[in-house]
Amino acid sequence: MKPTAIIGAGITGLTAAFYLKRQGVPVTVYEAGGRVGGVIQSIRKDGFLAEFGPNTILETSPKIAQLVRDAGLESRKLATDPKAEARYVVRYGRPIEMPGSVPGFFTTKLFTAKAKLAVLREPFIKPRRDGVEESIAQFVVRRFNQEFLDHAIDALVAGIYAGDPHKLSLPHAFPKLKALEDNYGSMIKGQLFGARDRKKSGEVAKDRAPKFSFDEGLQVLPDTLAAQLGDSLKLNTPVTTLTQTSDGWRVTTAGGEVEHSAVIYCGTAHRLAELVICRTGVAPVSNVLKANGDRRDACPTVFSEISYPPVASVVLGFRREDVTHSCAGFGMLIPKIEGFKILGTIFSSALFPNRAPAGHLLLTSYIGGARYPELAALPPEKLVKLVLADLRVLLGVKGKPTFVYTAFWPKAIPQYNVGYGKYRKLLSDIESKAPKLFFAGHYRDGVSLGDSIVSGVNIAERVAVTLQQP
Repeated sequence: MKPTAIIGAGITGLTAAFYLKRQGVPVTVYEAGGRVGGVIQSIRKDGFLAEFGPNTILETSPKIAQLVRDAGLESRKLATDPKAEARYVVRYGRPIEMPGSVPGFFTTKLFTAKAKLAVLREPFIKPRRDGVEESIAQFVVRRFNQEFLDHAIDALVAGIYAGDPHKLSLPHAFPKLKALEDNYGSMIKGQLFGARDRKKSGEVAKDRAPKFSFDEGLQVLPDTLAAQLGDSLKLNTPVTTLTQTSDGWRVTTAGGEVEHSAVIYCGTAHRLAELVICRTGVAPVSNVLKANGDRRDACPTVFSEISYPPVASVVLGFRREDVTHSCAGFGMLIPKIEGFKILGTIFSSALFPNRAPAGHLLLTSYIGGARYPELAALPPEKLVKLVLADLRVLLGVKGKPTFVYTAFWPKAIPQYNVGYGKYRKLLSDIESKAPKLFFAGHYRDGVSLGDSIVSGVNIAERVAVTLQQP
């Protein structure tokens, strides 16, 4: 059997390759860059362990835990410290702990009496049934009020997507919220009565899912998966062209052409827009991939329209005595209305052991996104200055950091904005008209690390079944 080509050695591509190999399907993984893991990047230096992309994996599906077991990493898996469950949202210029119970919600200073009344009223608001696609902002204002949007959801959206709630699509960016209204008529009712369905599926809501990492950071997972690929992993090998053959696909790189039984594209949407696909034979791909005279079809440039705002990660270490706030929680999110420059800060050293030397704290802050894209590309020294200015006000930071590390992601997270369904439909149309060409990853199946892992598991199952068919 010819190997299956996997384009992209991020966590989706590596997961797909891992499971295909376990099923006896040979693979070749093509990675344009010089390292594996995509946005996952862990660096240990001077006693600190810094993460520059995601800091944790949410165990929302049994498939995630199964991957850890199958990869032999259970002994290296670390759950977050139970004492670090507190999450903060900034209001009145200071971080206020989010309530963790119904009584706590009604006594918190995070929301006014008007916002609390809106929650009590929500179960009695009629669900929308006209089929109109709403933004998350429109949905929240309709079912709650403007205060909830400005002081809670805006901060949440910044933490998940680094995005704009006025642009993000409710059904595509937050499908489970849409499902609660569709199935139960209310978010509150859905939370109360939907527990049985969630338990049956084995899936866990993201706000309740266990969080974990590994002893040397999240980079452990992609490095472990990559180590099992050996010569099947091709770094610094961008794919330029895919050519359909009678029984599969031919992959073209700077090093030549290789025949494959199937192709899984696990890269980014903006790279997909640059990929050239050539079709052969009589199976038409027209109307999806428009043919020209020499039968070379540029994969629709429509994918270049998908927004990937830039994000900078600023990781700072401090002496414990130089930070007034306890930082004994997961971290803080910051609504735009509060006027700070950073999107939020993770209390990294509170989550897991050995993230900072004794007597020190490690804080990971993010800046840019759809809110302030122009700030993300600032020089490192200016980024650090901006972050320090906000942390001094919010966390009582004083003195100079003892550890500084920054990373810049020019295209960080795909934005599932209103109208995103046309991109997903186009991907499905291409798959249906171009046999043995598959798409998976964060631009299609969800932006969280857990979503990307599940996407890799699922696409491996699909490909294996397809290749077994006569």
